Amino acid sequence: MIELIEAFPPILPDKPHTLILGTMPGGKSLEKNQYHAHPQNQFWRFMGDIYGAGLLLPYEKRVQVLKDHGIAVWDVVRACTRKGSMDADIKNEIPNDFEQFYQNYPSIKLVVFDSLTAENIYMKRVVPTLSKTLKYARVPSPSPAHARLPYAAKLALWLEILKSDNF
Repeated sequence: MIELIEAFPPILPDKPHTLILGTMPGGKSLEKNQYHAHPQNQFWRFMGDIYGAGLLLPYEKRVQVLKDHGIAVWDVVRACTRKGSMDADIKNEIPNDFEQFYQNYPSIKLVVFDSLTAENIYMKRVVPTLSKTLKYARVPSPSPAHARLPYAAKLALWLEILKSDNF
């Protein structure tokens, strides 16, 4: 029997304006208790190029840099069963309580999905429960499993969303 996996609490500034949502931490992230801990995941490389929260900083400092910029990071799924680390293998997902989350953090205006699976689960399981209207966007996945686009092209798309005045 595959055991239930539980996600982390969010990276959360006092007044976040942007929420970056993944699906569920992968095995390396769960092992290290850090968001995007797989060495080939490009998330922190993007955050380094955009905000200065790159891999040369210790994890706690990277987290603080994001908080200083009003960026929250969380996952759509609170708990699930999954064999391995692939989003496609997620089963029995239980979403986080976003209605309460948005009530607690009304400053959030933009939700950015870093995977198609995160967006699909959110749209199917979360949006019908929400009373708040938000702006949504999806960026290319930072996962090493999604290497169709070169880094520079992915970064340009992340920059377009995160550095826009859409919130």
